[in-house]
Amino acid sequence: MAPSRNGMILNPHFHKDWQKRVRTWFNQPARKIRRRKARQAKARLIAPRPVAGPLRPQVRCPTIRYHTKVRAGRGFTLEELKAAGIHKKTARTIGISVDSRRRNRSTESLQANVQRLKEYRSKLILFPRKSSAPKKGDSTEEELKMATQLSGPVMPIKTVHTKEKARVISEDEKNFKAFASLRMARANARLFGIRAKRAKEAAEQDVEKKK
Repeated sequence: MAPSRNGMILNPHFHKDWQKRVRTWFNQPARKIRRRKARQAKARLIAPRPVAGPLRPQVRCPTIRYHTKVRAGRGFTLEELKAAGIHKKTARTIGISVDSRRRNRSTESLQANVQRLKEYRSKLILFPRKSSAPKKGDSTEEELKMATQLSGPVMPIKTVHTKEKARVISEDEKNFKAFASLRMARANARLFGIRAKRAKEAAEQDVEKKK
């Protein structure tokens, strides 16, 4: 940083006792091993449940800049769970995350997440609480033998990019003036109220003249 105003010329003595100012990181490889062992211990503890945690919904990022991107959200809404026929308290016990604060603002996202829940439910292997007395909805013994622990995220969200084919530009597209049409649309939106008021006043005056 440059010196400010008419002060003393700085002469920092950073070459003195430089060993004090060096930060070492010799514990990095051991920390890596420790984290790996902790992950493995957690996986063993929660087996045969998925390592990455519960199922997450498909949501869009906020703001105009990022709303084209789809990512995993916090939890499914109560409306989505109701449409899929899953109780909100049961959902948490079978590996489905629930978010009571999120709202569905479009039918498209609601249907996508309901479909996601139904697909998960069809693939789910549900272990009985008591192996001697299985309840309705629990998986069969053959399915239980097939169960393996999932290491990655549950039903990962894949972004599909549709590439548009090259085509000839039409005459309408060549003649279209984007800037002018935007300006016109803004002007129409701005003057909508004034124009409506004037039209109403003109109609009233016509009625009075006819009288």
